[in-house]
Amino acid sequence: MGLFSAINIASTGMSAERLRTDVIADNIANTTTTRTAEGGPYKRSRLIMRPRVEQAYWRSPFLPDGMDNGPGKGVRVSEIQKDDSPPRLVYDPTHPDAIKTGERAGYVEMPNVDIVTEMVDMIAASRAYEANASIVEGSKTMFLRALDIGSRT
Repeated sequence: MGLFSAINIASTGMSAERLRTDVIADNIANTTTTRTAEGGPYKRSRLIMRPRVEQAYWRSPFLPDGMDNGPGKGVRVSEIQKDDSPPRLVYDPTHPDAIKTGERAGYVEMPNVDIVTEMVDMIAASRAYEANASIVEGSKTMFLRALDIGSRT
């Protein structure tokens, strides 16, 4: 692993968590959107993250068997996925998007966004971003100490 591997890995986590925060903010902003371009109410979005895997150019003798790609390279966002759970039904016959006929008459299909879940996810994303930022700061401090030790000899 190179000198800046820890910073590179932490930066991928910071980028992914920033995008996760943006997606959560979009979900929160659309908690009352009952009409979209695709038709129907807004559907909650979520991030799918996968490990970044790059072909290793070397094989460490210290890695256990089965770890052919060497140490981790961070994370990447593989896709932003829509949640297909059913929309919430709210009774409001005066709403312009209320269902007009049938047994669900007077109900409005609301987005499947739960504000409490989104806020908990937002806190988790914020904490994960802070943890990765701490890794960057700790790595910088370690590098500076190493340079200080090297300059004394």
